[in-house]
Amino acid sequence: MTYAETIVFRIKTICNARGLSYYKLSEMSGVNLSTIDNIIRGETKNPRIMTLHKIAIALNMTLSEFLDFKEFNEFSFED
Repeated sequence: MTYAETIVFRIKTICNARGLSYYKLSEMSGVNLSTIDNIIRGETKNPRIMTLHKIAIALNMTLSEFLDFKEFNEFSFED
């Protein structure tokens, strides 16, 4: 799994668990729907930290909480 794929996995997992559409996440976070869509479709390979922070806050999480999940914690940038 690539870095981008781990971020997509995290967003999809949380949205599915909470019954949130990407449109609703966009509204809640203030991140353009096109930006979220580009992340989900894998066109954005390295989302900006500010974007991830806005998404995390919209999900009522800190950025640290948002990034603290098994797949990301096991990711190696050396590969």
